[in-house]
Amino acid sequence: QVHLVESGGGLVQPGGSLRLSCAASGSIFSIRTMGWYRQAPGKERELVATITQAGTTTYVDSVKGRFTISRDNAKNTVYLQMNSLKPEDTAVYYCNAVINWDPYWGQGTQVTVSS
Repeated sequence: QVHLVESGGGLVQPGGSLRLSCAASGSIFSIRTMGWYRQAPGKERELVATITQAGTTTYVDSVKGRFTISRDNAKNTVYLQMNSLKPEDTAVYYCNAVINWDPYWGQGTQVTVSS
């Protein structure tokens, strides 16, 4: 059994910062690509950022230069540092990871950017 648990969401003012964490636990042999997705009300879930086991990263254009994805392989954890947050970043953020060759999702954490 494998679990992904996210933390770090909350309410922040425009221009502020948040750091999301997602820790994997359970019977883990390997974790390949890890990533963050988000889903705003009334919209489809979209890919925000990914990071491979080797550390190669990708970002959706709307967050480039503002968000940074990183991972600690020793802790089976992926992070998303979000700076210069905008109201349009408001969404539920989901962690995704390919663990033991299968995809897993976290439960989601709410990020609200509002004054």
